[in-house]
Amino acid sequence: MKSIAATALGTWFACTLALAQQPAVTASPPGMADRVAACIACHGKEGRATADGYYPRIAGKPAGYLLNQLQGFRDGHRRYPMMNYLLTNLSDDYLQQIANFFAAQHPPYPPPPPPEANAALLERGRILVSEGDRQRRIPACSACHGARLGGVQPAIPGLLGLPRDYTNAQLGAWRNGERSARAPDCMAAIARELTPEDINAASSWLSGQTVPADYVPASSLSTPLPRQCGSLPQAAGVSP
Repeated sequence: MKSIAATALGTWFACTLALAQQPAVTASPPGMADRVAACIACHGKEGRATADGYYPRIAGKPAGYLLNQLQGFRDGHRRYPMMNYLLTNLSDDYLQQIANFFAAQHPPYPPPPPPEANAALLERGRILVSEGDRQRRIPACSACHGARLGGVQPAIPGLLGLPRDYTNAQLGAWRNGERSARAPDCMAAIARELTPEDINAASSWLSGQTVPADYVPASSLSTPLPRQCGSLPQAAGVSP
């Protein structure tokens, strides 16, 4: 029996040509669902993620965030061979079309898996996510990702509905310098201040939360950002 990875790889190669054939830029490109078949092979129908938990949900994420990630893979700031190769020759205009397509998808979220952590670890995660750690000057996740953790337009992603292992891996990649963003790289700076135990606590708590039915990115932050982020518009402001 073929593995999930082998099936996705075969579909990915079959669909690469369709994705690489860039159409002229239009408000709503015809046949876009067919053109992103290579994305769906790994990220699931409508970008809702797959059951193996390795590939993240991209449906409903802010278009600006998705564009930043696509450019990051294309330009080598994020490293994953299939993504790097697939996007290497795509223009910013076409990456924007892909981002717009998945930002407009809103399939329902599945229920969260049972927690794989004890109550003390989950409570530590909840505090880090909602309050941060003032003594260590670590801001709460909610300070940037929104009070409901649903993300903020135009470029901050939501944090709920992601597998624990995926969130662990991404925070670890920032902490170890394997993932980067435009300077100043706020996520890398914050991740370097987190211990492995902090990362496990936060990702365990986040992955166990039920996603509300009306879970969408907020239109704006209620307070200035605690750190300056190169991937975000400067108009977002930074708290003193």
